[in-house]
Amino acid sequence: MEALRTGGLTALRLILAFTLLTTTLHYAHNVIRAADYPQIEGIPVAVAATLVAVAYVVFTAFGLAGYRDYLRGRYWRALAFLMVFSLSGLASLGHFLVGVPQIPAFWFATIYTDTASALVLWVFVTWAATKLNRVPAAVSSHT
Repeated sequence: MEALRTGGLTALRLILAFTLLTTTLHYAHNVIRAADYPQIEGIPVAVAATLVAVAYVVFTAFGLAGYRDYLRGRYWRALAFLMVFSLSGLASLGHFLVGVPQIPAFWFATIYTDTASALVLWVFVTWAATKLNRVPAAVSSHT
């Protein structure tokens, strides 16, 4: 558990900072320039932009809850919240299900930085889960 409190916390802070940065940039652009992204037939642009804004708030709340629980030592709960938060980055790939966004390169790149940050968060969660699942070696007693 010591690894989770020391190096794990530093790594988590860096991952969350990067994830919040890239997700905030991408989702903000998605809301402000919603018409530049491929549209789902039957969903007005304003509704799509509103859904993106709500999704950002909900996903971010999960990320903050995960960080809070990690600080409190509620690791399994924290990891579950962080996995939900990671979906914010994976959801960015959803643009390609309806078409390729016609947006400037910088904003296009945030689709991939979102995805990368989600995958890095998955690696962190997997690492932390393996640390939590370690079974200490049994102490053998010879009598």
